[in-house]
Amino acid sequence: MEQTIFTNEVILSWLRYFSQNVEMNLAELKMLDMTGKNKNLMSTVMSNRAVLVFIDAGHPDIFYDMWNSELGDCEVWYNEGSDPSGEIKHDKLSSMINRGINASAAMLILNPNAATNYQIGIENRRFACNSVHYVCQEVRAVIMNKLNLGDRNNICIISGESIAVESAMIVSEGHVIAVEYDSKDRNTMEENIAKFGLNNVTIVKSLNDVILDTLPIPDIAFIVASPRIEEEIKRLLTINPLMEFVIYTLDFEILASLSTLCRENGLGRTEALHVAVSRVNSKNMVEPFPAPWLISCKSKY
Repeated sequence: MEQTIFTNEVILSWLRYFSQNVEMNLAELKMLDMTGKNKNLMSTVMSNRAVLVFIDAGHPDIFYDMWNSELGDCEVWYNEGSDPSGEIKHDKLSSMINRGINASAAMLILNPNAATNYQIGIENRRFACNSVHYVCQEVRAVIMNKLNLGDRNNICIISGESIAVESAMIVSEGHVIAVEYDSKDRNTMEENIAKFGLNNVTIVKSLNDVILDTLPIPDIAFIVASPRIEEEIKRLLTINPLMEFVIYTLDFEILASLSTLCRENGLGRTEALHVAVSRVNSKNMVEPFPAPWLISCKSKY
């Protein structure tokens, strides 16, 4: 079992402390231990009305970052010190942006505006703009369905910025490796990481980056296909011979080459899906979006 300063006994004592001082239903409470772990606080608070956060010292900008993520209306219940005792205080998060965390403790964050519906396909307006042209949210929802991620999956995403963001929220106990070849796209990815408060994403310049040797081994890869795709597949299979792939392409020549490419690398195609989305605009005109192919494949062995 992973070591933490917040043992079961300590957690139970904090639960008792808050239940005695705050009107809440413990059955609806989400608990998040951030000590020594790459947990995503912002996305957790965004989607839960009550979050009990266990955190260590050394987070000087935590409330400012949450306010910057449009969580200023949240109410924070806390005490002064590291023990579940004494006077309890509460403030609007917007009034705490100049405070930091200087001791290991627990705090209760209540978010009356939590988006408790299960979100697949985040609206494009929520992402950082700059260099990236994002796939429409309906297509992204289909991509996320095909990736079928669990909370402990590790995933490598090549040139798929919005897919990396949404994946990081789902793999809360796992890790996302975001491969961004272009420096402008890396900057945009950094902005998205800050905007969504993601702590389980690592950006790399290429699949040859030495940092890959220190990261969790991915079990699935999402690739926006380019002329590099053959070398990308070969490299990923050296990292994990049982890697599963979902490949996105709008390029007919790449699409036509994928059957041979999969066969030569010991991969079997499990699905080929064509996704087309159109919307009717304010002038009652039909506006089509790019219609990609999604090719899913995995090792035959």
